[in-house]
Amino acid sequence: MSKVLVFAEVQGDDVKSVAYEILGKLSGQSVDVAAIGSIPAAAAEKLAKHGAENIHSIKGDKLEQYTPEGWSNALKNFIGDKGYDYVLAGSTATGKDLLPRLAGSFDAGMASEVVNFTFDGGTFAGTRPLFAGKCLAKVEITGPKPHFVTVRPNALGMPTSEDAKAGATNEATVDAGTIRAFVKEIVKGASEKLDLTEANIIVSGGRAMKNAENFKILNELADVVGATVGASRAAVDSGYAPHAMQVGQTGKTVSPSLYIACGISGAIQHLAGMRTSKVIVAINTDPDAPIFTKADYGIVGDLFEIVPLMTKEFKALLG
Repeated sequence: MSKVLVFAEVQGDDVKSVAYEILGKLSGQSVDVAAIGSIPAAAAEKLAKHGAENIHSIKGDKLEQYTPEGWSNALKNFIGDKGYDYVLAGSTATGKDLLPRLAGSFDAGMASEVVNFTFDGGTFAGTRPLFAGKCLAKVEITGPKPHFVTVRPNALGMPTSEDAKAGATNEATVDAGTIRAFVKEIVKGASEKLDLTEANIIVSGGRAMKNAENFKILNELADVVGATVGASRAAVDSGYAPHAMQVGQTGKTVSPSLYIACGISGAIQHLAGMRTSKVIVAINTDPDAPIFTKADYGIVGDLFEIVPLMTKEFKALLG
């Protein structure tokens, strides 16, 4: 049995769902959860239901706003001599910035962007995609502990069963140390939708959208099904969408439960960013488009006719 710490990111009245995904894979291990700031009571109860033995809210001066130095110093001081064998976190924007710095401060090994993992007798083995997802590698970590791991959101899936533990909650006050670079303000985008890397449903448009204004039909569909809107590189390069919406090898890598590709031909660079989606639906006028070789469901037709019909049908189905 390994002693594992899961770092959770507070998001509104809950924590980001990747924390629950990770907990679902840690049955049989001794698991604590820690987050910077206050963890909402409902989230703490849910974390306990999914196997957290202890839930720590880490607090201290200069920790209200994320800074790489402050948060890594805080977590290093918290982890201290607690004897954790592994520290796991989601491969979110914060996780990808924070955990490598934290691993470096411990002079410890790290596995990043794993899409699956197991513990065999307390020994970690992760699965990590290489070469734009063309092959999968089994990764293990050696050297001094704790070892650090980031897990791609939506890759593991939400746990279907509960492994309820005590879930004792407590607060830990730590010193953030010297912070040389401050984040003074974070300006959020106008959209309230989830980031692409964390979205469970994604509707993406390609060059066939013709212009930025036409993305409104994708937004209408996304609003009905609770999705986030993405775009191919061709659409971004054409000025139809900002780079933050780009899915693919030079954009964001996503693993939603449902990916709806509208007017996207399926270039290998795009497939590299979304090929791990659980279900792929493709809409394209070209029956020979490469996207159809990866799609679970394909519709040959004009997206400007099909997407509004899908929106209408989903509205009727979802009430």
